Amino acid sequence: MQQAVITTRTHHSPLWLVALSILLPTSFACLATSATNVAIPHISGYFGLTIDEANWIITSYMIANACLILMSGWLENLMGRTMLLKVFITIFTIGSLICAMAPNLNIMVLGRLIQGIGGGPMTPISQAILLAAFPPDKKGIAMSLYGLAVMVFAILGPTFGGFIVDNADWQWIYLVNIPVGILSVSLIHANIEDQEVRKKVEKTDFPGMIALVLWLLSMQIVLDKGQQYNWFDCAWISWLAGFSACALAFFIVWELECKSPLINLRLFKDKNFFIGTILSSSVNMLVFSTIVLLPQFLQNMMGYTAILSGYVLAPRLVSCILMMLVINSLMQLFDNRILIAIGFFFLGISTLFFINLNLTVSFIYVAIPQVLMGVGVIMTFIPISALVLGTLPKSELSNGASLHNLCKSAMTAVIASVASTLVARHSQIHQVYLVKNLSNFNLIFQQKFAALTHTFMANASSTFAHTKTNMYLYKSLLSQSRLMAYVDVFAMFALIAFLLIPLAFYLNVDTNSHK
Repeated sequence: MQQAVITTRTHHSPLWLVALSILLPTSFACLATSATNVAIPHISGYFGLTIDEANWIITSYMIANACLILMSGWLENLMGRTMLLKVFITIFTIGSLICAMAPNLNIMVLGRLIQGIGGGPMTPISQAILLAAFPPDKKGIAMSLYGLAVMVFAILGPTFGGFIVDNADWQWIYLVNIPVGILSVSLIHANIEDQEVRKKVEKTDFPGMIALVLWLLSMQIVLDKGQQYNWFDCAWISWLAGFSACALAFFIVWELECKSPLINLRLFKDKNFFIGTILSSSVNMLVFSTIVLLPQFLQNMMGYTAILSGYVLAPRLVSCILMMLVINSLMQLFDNRILIAIGFFFLGISTLFFINLNLTVSFIYVAIPQVLMGVGVIMTFIPISALVLGTLPKSELSNGASLHNLCKSAMTAVIASVASTLVARHSQIHQVYLVKNLSNFNLIFQQKFAALTHTFMANASSTFAHTKTNMYLYKSLLSQSRLMAYVDVFAMFALIAFLLIPLAFYLNVDTNSHK
């Protein structure tokens, strides 16, 4: 691709105003995304949906968001940075309005698709702008601000969403984005400059776009419907999974061979970019697995309200903000690889706390590990964000940020489905082993059965009491099986965090100059 000189505005806004202009819409996009997860039971009740139907509200956003994330670099070269941001913030705002006013599921899914289209480019472009605008010695500050917008507001989402749905209509989750979108467009017009040099788009990579959309769409359907239809025991799930794999293979080969690719996959040849993407995607996996699983456990098994389950995650937000205040100083004093390794240790320890969950666990016990989780998130996320793009050429920052964020988004989509599937499958495994204890040859079971039957006979016949005792004990079996499944899954994620610690030391910390 040829280089074209772009005329830019001559004003030079302060760095803090540039950061505010770009991070304001990004933060609220992340907030609305994670807040929706908590509001799904209320939205499904409002529209009279089943859980499977309601999942499309999340899925539609993920598909559109992931597609546009990967197209961000190409769109920036096509439209220019300022115009790109203004157009897609406007699209996100329109999508929010449609979601808030949706009369049925179809319109709601349409609104979420439009939201995903608008929100896709925000995250990678904001990261690229901050890295380009801040001097090398202040990149830690830039990534701290970026982490505040992306990670902290995503963590705040469940608390925010829980507060909204317990105290007002769920539509306010989307309505708050409208004034923010209008303000953001005004700030970006005044403060964000176009890049001085950008690549001239000679040819649109339509085959790459189509392959990308087909891959993400088919993959997400498989992930969403796999557990419901028993995965590969279902013929159409197997065929769709095969189609998804073929679409991915075609996309990779095409992008590597195409003269004007949608995205430059050869960026993975850069060691920092490759390893940093693995580590950053793993952080997303560990963080969002708890964001998905903990509210499920607390609301479904402990009887917590939406806002109370959100409050459990609030200590993570507090520790994140406190770490933001010191992380830049730590990055200046210590080897960033050591900080990343320590961060993964904290992520592992905080997740390991949950292997002692039980059905009488206190609020404090579940909340305390969130403090360690917040510390681990910032100690991994910020140094990785500063290093992962640090060795790429400046001309490839937008492409690198797009590809990097696509991998993180894909990991988030995968882990949301895989985590729930692991809980369901392990629950079935534990049922097989626990049901052996519900036997007349088990003395403890006989004593418990007799005691419960005697209790129920105080207000019912012996036949009814006998049936009710059977139902009570079977319900206890299901609860214990599911509890043990949650413990298994948290133990797996803790192990993954510990295994990733050595990988941090393969990163190159010398990123002061671009190739």
